[in-house]
Amino acid sequence: MAASDVAEVADRLWRAETDRSPISPITDAHPDLGIEDAYAIQTRNIDRRVAAGRVIRGRKVGLTSRPMQQLLGVSEPDFGVLLDDMFVEDGDEIDLAALLQPRVEAEMAFVIGRDLAGPGVTTSNALAAIAGVLPSIEIVDSRIADWKIKLIDTVSDNASSGKLVVGGKLTPVTDFDLRLGGMALTRNGELIDTGAGAAALGNPARCVAWLANKLAGFGASLRQDDVVLPGALHRMVPVQPGDVFRAEFAYLGAVTARFSDGAEAR
Repeated sequence: MAASDVAEVADRLWRAETDRSPISPITDAHPDLGIEDAYAIQTRNIDRRVAAGRVIRGRKVGLTSRPMQQLLGVSEPDFGVLLDDMFVEDGDEIDLAALLQPRVEAEMAFVIGRDLAGPGVTTSNALAAIAGVLPSIEIVDSRIADWKIKLIDTVSDNASSGKLVVGGKLTPVTDFDLRLGGMALTRNGELIDTGAGAAALGNPARCVAWLANKLAGFGASLRQDDVVLPGALHRMVPVQPGDVFRAEFAYLGAVTARFSDGAEAR
């Protein structure tokens, strides 16, 4: 794909976010777009935000569940970049007007304790590099209308990143088996879903190893203090105005995502 086409698609996604107006799938207009092109589009818009003063604070891994991989016809996850303005303090109100079509996913959030660079990173290497785990709720969002995404669409769109809320309790990974850590998600006090760490590639730490190895191909690595989201423990849940979501994790504590009621969610 020509550099001018990468710039054109990146500009469309940029305008979709700033104008709060979702666009048609990128793959409709560019059916031959490859995964390297998609990451180039993602990087272009991340670079633009960093140039405007934003700071990279971590990464997110997506498509870590087998059903989602089968749905999009892929055999491995994807990744996006977490910037400082995406983070929301536990319980603070999230302005729906700043989002397009948000959905929530409860996840474990890892804080990296020392630099971790691929290739050749294993799950045990990842576990040794993780300082601890936080309870979190990711607010995924899509600049693609009606979430009609394929792999190329979501990668180009920074892995459908939006916001994330993290709790205040950091738990060492040695305190429990990540695979067996359970989670219960409520919306407005009503239980709506449950999950466990094994939903993310069988072990969330394996997602961190995959990410470190994948980043090596881009000349990048995970850095100390980075936050890494390893993937959802359940299906995405659409957000309505005024919703309050609470994710309670075994061993980790709880975290709350609270949404404003002053705008209609798409």
